[in-house]
Amino acid sequence: MQDNAIKAASRREPVIVVMGVSGCGKSTIGRAVAERLGRPFLEGDEFHPERNVALMRAGTALTDADRWPWLDILGDALAGAGGWAVCSCSALRRAYRDHLAARIGRPLLFLHAHADRDVLLARMQARPGHFMPASLLDSQLATLEMPGEDEWCLTLPADKPVEVLVARAIDFVTTAGARPEPR
Repeated sequence: MQDNAIKAASRREPVIVVMGVSGCGKSTIGRAVAERLGRPFLEGDEFHPERNVALMRAGTALTDADRWPWLDILGDALAGAGGWAVCSCSALRRAYRDHLAARIGRPLLFLHAHADRDVLLARMQARPGHFMPASLLDSQLATLEMPGEDEWCLTLPADKPVEVLVARAIDFVTTAGARPEPR
């Protein structure tokens, strides 16, 4: 009986997805939020197929066809985490966010780290060795569809100190009962 109650509660518990374009601080924010909440953190970039990493490293923007397998792999890993996880994932388009939610079978709570292009570009240029070159920033910005009012999302000004962003995120997550009703 207790196992059924745990399974039912875990189906309602949201997966927290820290989203945004490259350089916005998804991984930094996600790790800190996961640590504060005592949840596992899944780095979305680690789930990219090798082909995707090679494409990005070569300066080629990913297409939808490239992203679907990645979202499936990440979604399966999050579903396997029992729903108590935090992950970083660009989740640039509404269709990607909907696909991920369907794959996981759980509600998703988004923390959208957002900053001006100049801030993002400077951050990307300051991280040597990362497979995502700064030359792909504009393609990500062009692909980004801002979360809709009907999505469960808090937008974080990514140019603020990480401690401030994490505090805002924790406050939002812990008061998540304010989730908007689906339209």
